[in-house]
Amino acid sequence: MQQQSTMYAVVRSKLYEERFERFRVGQAGTLMSVRPGLAGVSTRVCRMLEISRGGACFSVNTTIGLPLHYYLAIVGIKKRIGCAELFRKENRVEVHFIKPIDEQLLHEIVRHEFFTGEAVKKH
Repeated sequence: MQQQSTMYAVVRSKLYEERFERFRVGQAGTLMSVRPGLAGVSTRVCRMLEISRGGACFSVNTTIGLPLHYYLAIVGIKKRIGCAELFRKENRVEVHFIKPIDEQLLHEIVRHEFFTGEAVKKH
């Protein structure tokens, strides 16, 4: 299957060229977008794979009908993060954040994953 890129994959911008440290996470999240004609809000469940100050990578059940811009809400985190899609391939989506998140929020997300991630159970 061919990878679908958006204009954000080729547009030169300091925000998009800046590199941030990426962290592997496995938290659940929700993608929220406004339907065409302001006909309501649609939501879709996702699973976070990686996150940095400038963007994230996550998996969804299907990318059919998923717009190019939406908000990401991560379970256990109060803020919504505006996203612009960079590319999608099969069920994997990578986005740039509209505005980089601050270090404190990134720390909260990674720390939350550390404390809520599935631990190995001892018998």
